[in-house]
Amino acid sequence: QQAGTPLSGQEYYQFFMYLRVARRARTACLLRMLYGCRNPLVQRLDKYENHGVIPKGPICAELSENPFFPDFCTFSLYRCISKRYFIKV
Repeated sequence: QQAGTPLSGQEYYQFFMYLRVARRARTACLLRMLYGCRNPLVQRLDKYENHGVIPKGPICAELSENPFFPDFCTFSLYRCISKRYFIKV
């Protein structure tokens, strides 16, 4: 896969499999909300999710109600707040 591209469906499944337990997903989101997207652990997760590069600029997501986000951080926070962890970009 090309750096900066989102994970495939199978890769998303593997990426989020660890977070399927609600407590783990909440913990990851709590880290994001407490420390922000500049936290090294949060950035490592974001890079893993996007083949080594955190996307810059606007993000389009598979959402009919809100398909556009100004950046990956905002998109990730939306997933945490709405508890919709499997939404892809």
